[in-house]
Amino acid sequence: MTLASEFGTGQVFWSFLWLFLWIIWIWMLVVVFTDIFRSQDLSGWAKALWTIFVLLLPYLGVLVYLIARGHKMNEHAMQQAQAQDAQMREYVQSVAAPSSTADEIQRLHELQKSGAITPEEFQQAKVKLLT
Repeated sequence: MTLASEFGTGQVFWSFLWLFLWIIWIWMLVVVFTDIFRSQDLSGWAKALWTIFVLLLPYLGVLVYLIARGHKMNEHAMQQAQAQDAQMREYVQSVAAPSSTADEIQRLHELQKSGAITPEEFQQAKVKLLT
């Protein structure tokens, strides 16, 4: 019962606040380390020095990294998003588009054999593909 009387509403608020700040701090460390190791413009030695700096002086290291390379973090995120978008577009186009006219004619022939299209429709589509 004494624990419940000592742990009031204000203490719950402060506990949640500190938990929230701790989670944000862990997230910032993950983002900074991810950017350090994904940066292609940093040499191996620079990556090692940034890592040591952030590990030895975590608060100062993260703040200095954000000040010194914050603009690069944004550029890296944009480049990664553009690369993912281009890769997705390339995949969708490769799957959705027929690979050649011959493949499309073969697909039309299969549709005609299954009865989905008439011979006249097949001829019209074939002429359309060949022109």
